[in-house]
Amino acid sequence: MSDEPVDIAIVGAGAAGLFAAIWAAREVSGLKILAMDGARTLGAKILVAGGGRCNVTHCQVGSSDYCGSDPELVQRILRCFTVDSTIAFFEECGVTLKQEDTGKLFPTTDRARTVLDALLGEARRTGVELLHPQRVERITASGDGFIVEGGERSVRTHKIIVATGGMSLPKSGSDGQGLAMAQTLGHSITPRIDPALVPLTLAQGHWLTELSGVALFAEIVAFAHGGAVARDGRGKPVPPLRGALLCTHFGLSGPAALDISRHWLQLQAVDPTAGIRINWLPGTRPQELERELVRTKGQSVLAFFRTRIPDRFLRAACAQIGVDPVDGIQQLTRHHRGALVRAITECEVVPTGTRGFTAAETTAGGVPLSELNLDRLESLRCPGLFLCGEMLDVDARIGGFSFQWAWASGFVAGRAAARAVAGVTK
Repeated sequence: MSDEPVDIAIVGAGAAGLFAAIWAAREVSGLKILAMDGARTLGAKILVAGGGRCNVTHCQVGSSDYCGSDPELVQRILRCFTVDSTIAFFEECGVTLKQEDTGKLFPTTDRARTVLDALLGEARRTGVELLHPQRVERITASGDGFIVEGGERSVRTHKIIVATGGMSLPKSGSDGQGLAMAQTLGHSITPRIDPALVPLTLAQGHWLTELSGVALFAEIVAFAHGGAVARDGRGKPVPPLRGALLCTHFGLSGPAALDISRHWLQLQAVDPTAGIRINWLPGTRPQELERELVRTKGQSVLAFFRTRIPDRFLRAACAQIGVDPVDGIQQLTRHHRGALVRAITECEVVPTGTRGFTAAETTAGGVPLSELNLDRLESLRCPGLFLCGEMLDVDARIGGFSFQWAWASGFVAGRAAARAVAGVTK
């Protein structure tokens, strides 16, 4: 079956794809814009984000919140559509955002459905045709445009925007097909494609898995015994990260674990013994804790830490090093005191893996930004092809930053594609 030609075809109608469609329609009125998605229900990732509340963005967003491609390249895109722009856009669509103490912005309804409905409503209002479930299997450059095929359907388009996501949450349609299509159109893909913002697994019976449900604010860093360190897009060492760390029956979750996951995977690829080092008292250095313990008189280990660390956690940690938590601190041998300091401020853990792409919130790796015209997010290798969202080599820390990337990159790609169709060169 062959459809009539369209001006812009968008493959993938998630956050970035919908945003690209909306801004293409807003930029040049009267264009025939078709957004296709293989999902039976659109917006699965939006609906599950932020525990079903959808963390739309963060109050402060900068290149340091992102990994993958060179941060300076990421910043060029982020400047095109700022946090203020995001707030204003959703207000136009009837969605008021509220800022929480963490800096995260959520809809005042605390319902992700509010965000998705606003995007779908604006897409329809601006004349975007949404076609789903319609899985795209092939994109072929043809003459001055492209042929998009899937099943028995074929669409001819002047310009195409691919926003299929990476490989996280594959049931939503982000199963890597878009990356494969980008390769057939001439793009390279980073050597590694990893789950990011994903929980870490520990060996069965690990003492931390026995503390399921215990959460502590912690400082965490990835390390390798051979000396290799995780590096950011500029090649600089990744500093320790802070956030809530949740012990689970399978391992570690919570913001700190999710944020460190991509860095640990990066190190683990070059050193299978790579692990993570946890400071359960962030801001307290080992030497400081050692001095405190030496000066403390008449207190048990349990009493000393009671206001700082949950008793259940402390008892388990003490059991690992052979210390009785009801013993007085002055009774500890120098060896046991040092072991206690390390257990609290330099706790080393070697994960067995992650929960994989099915549990990942985003993808690390993808098409390098260096292969795109950053003013347009148009391919330098296949003119007329625009890319945005998670399929690019840009991933963020937890807190709404991934969505801000979706909004910014979708905005740039959508407007540029529309202007290209209309023959606008500036």
